[in-house]
Amino acid sequence: MGKIAVVYWSGTGNTEQMAKAVLEGAQKAGAEATLFEVDSFAVSEMGGFDGFAFGCPAMGDEVLEEGSFEPFFAEAEGKLSGVPVALFGSYGWGGGAWMESWAERTKNDGAKLVGDGLAIENGPDDEGLAQCEKLGADLAAAV
Repeated sequence: MGKIAVVYWSGTGNTEQMAKAVLEGAQKAGAEATLFEVDSFAVSEMGGFDGFAFGCPAMGDEVLEEGSFEPFFAEAEGKLSGVPVALFGSYGWGGGAWMESWAERTKNDGAKLVGDGLAIENGPDDEGLAQCEKLGADLAAAV
């Protein structure tokens, strides 16, 4: 089973909860998975992993967080071709357009997108956490 990095940014803790559930799902499925806040993970470390779960909430006008996550992801995009990737995040308004555009962007990078991107309104409830765990397990199966 492959190595997975779960890399996320969270402002209120909702996306962090999701990240921990994705991690748990990947680990239960047999993957060697590690959790990283985006500021503690460098693009140069990506070569040591077989797959990635990226988590970021919708910000502003339904965009990725622009201070840390967007610059990281923009740099990481060049290393995603052919790599299994799962996307997740929370939102508090709008209909999840940020996830749709992020998923399309990731597919255009050549990544093997696992799922369509998991967007959960506000904090994840038990069903949402189960969806996160399944996403982690699905990613583990893809690496």
